[in-house]
Amino acid sequence: MKLNKLGDSDLRVSEICLGTMTWGEQNSERDAHLQLDFALDHGINFIDTAEMYPVPPGASTYARTETYLGSWLAQQKRRDKLVIASKVAGPGRRDWVRGGRTELTRENITEALDNSLARLKTDYLDLYQIHWPGRNVPMFGVTRFDPSKETPGVPILEQIETLTGLIKAGKIRHYGISNETTWGVCEFLRLARAHGLPPPLTIQNCYSLVNRMFDGDLAEACFREQVPLLAYSPLAMGMLTGKFRAGAMPPRSRLGRYFDFGERYKRDLVRIAADEYSQLAQSRGLSVTEMALAFVRTRWFVASSIIGATDLAQLKQNIDSVKVELDAETLAGIDAIHRRYPSPSA
Repeated sequence: MKLNKLGDSDLRVSEICLGTMTWGEQNSERDAHLQLDFALDHGINFIDTAEMYPVPPGASTYARTETYLGSWLAQQKRRDKLVIASKVAGPGRRDWVRGGRTELTRENITEALDNSLARLKTDYLDLYQIHWPGRNVPMFGVTRFDPSKETPGVPILEQIETLTGLIKAGKIRHYGISNETTWGVCEFLRLARAHGLPPPLTIQNCYSLVNRMFDGDLAEACFREQVPLLAYSPLAMGMLTGKFRAGAMPPRSRLGRYFDFGERYKRDLVRIAADEYSQLAQSRGLSVTEMALAFVRTRWFVASSIIGATDLAQLKQNIDSVKVELDAETLAGIDAIHRRYPSPSA
């Protein structure tokens, strides 16, 4: 498993990151521990979680994922060999998160981190990320900015100052941003530079064959500022595994099990594009899973791809994708499909 350096930090992370969002909803604590042991045995040192996991989020399961990871971390003798990342939830109408206190204030971020550290049974996090912006932005499938949705928010500078204080306190080593826009990346960097504060180390955004929104101005900003991407949903919530071909909707799948969840992946254009990618992969002697994960790994701005699985067979297939190298003909076929369906899931 190749290790990639994150920015100018001393963190080196596996090119595959173990995602955890199913633990506590679709997976038991035992399942989680088996996945962690398997991942560690296969060279993965990078694990990503969040206080909001599992997903879909709910009052009865809130933060259960961190608890499952924490019971495993408590048994590990070499915490320093692992890179653990978590996230603070952004603003939202969820009364069960700190009594509804989800604005990104100094007090709320600090409380969220302290709670995460307690659940994870660790003294520090290597990377602490703002799960989504604390301001009005188009995200999670929305592509148009709507000024009418503007509301007062916590200034970005206050967020940076808070995270800097947590770094100085030794509770986190670095911070990152997630589900961010180009303006957000540049504003975080501008303010950090202007005030002599540490900049965000990474950005965690959606990226896959059916969502290449990052390819444009976000890629330019992150290239010029050296902020690598941690790509989540590289399999588009399972759409790029082949199990949804020809309109199938397996009832045990995530999209089938949670009817109102992941609408951006249920769009007709996503299905059409995913079917064409499946056909291309088959013609090249690959599974679409292998091709999709190998493609994300070829992108120069991706430091690590975050994969998740509900069983060890899926996890093994995802990890084994690092052995796949896409040839020029396969990449040309991918580009041809992309030209027809630029980013159907947005």
